[in-house]
Amino acid sequence: MVFAHGFGCDQNMWRFVAPAFEGGYRTVLFDHVGAGGSDLSAYDPQKYASLDGYADDVVELCRALDVRGGVFVGHSVSTMIGVLASKKAPELFDALVMVCPSPRYIDDADYEGGFSEAQVHELLDFLDSNHMGWSHAMAPVIMGNPDHPELGEELTNSFCRTDPEIAKSFARTTFLSDNRADLAGVTARCLVIQCSEDVIAPRSVGVYVHSNLRNSELVLIDATGHCPNLSAPEATIAAMKAFL
Repeated sequence: MVFAHGFGCDQNMWRFVAPAFEGGYRTVLFDHVGAGGSDLSAYDPQKYASLDGYADDVVELCRALDVRGGVFVGHSVSTMIGVLASKKAPELFDALVMVCPSPRYIDDADYEGGFSEAQVHELLDFLDSNHMGWSHAMAPVIMGNPDHPELGEELTNSFCRTDPEIAKSFARTTFLSDNRADLAGVTARCLVIQCSEDVIAPRSVGVYVHSNLRNSELVLIDATGHCPNLSAPEATIAAMKAFL
């Protein structure tokens, strides 16, 4: 079971979820290049200008660890990285668990991604001009759960630890991506975990992902924010165990 973290995070974001599966699976946790304890010198702006670059890393990592017929667990942008990796190497994963997925963050015709194009560019311009300010402003919004401010603080600190230039690049790769067409080619069984309230990936996005995958289940959990792996780990674990 391979766990992949979202934007501005690292493998530590799975600390409440991954241990629940250690009894039945070999668990693999890693940091994307540019995040956490990864080797920052390995960051290549051209390679990582597309989610394909991150997907290639997942394939390389899994082949090095002899993963076959495994379970990929992705959070946020890593759900689409998992989609791409599974299409590049279908033998790696029999199942994909998508925690708060979004194949496109920008609204398009009858597709509701959650943001207008202008809003996304405002967000990216803010990050370009003030990485620390963006982190302090956005992390609590993304996390939600204002009654648990420590969660927002953790995400803020995680954002702030990220190299600013890499964060800016990864943000553009994330928020300007469009992976809707990639959903149709996924052969693995899929679980879509959707929070009842999520400002980054609203409910309509979870429904869209579910309806465009050939073999998927959609589970709506009673949780707010975009990071149920931190804010609602019990509900996240329960949905995953029922699916698996």
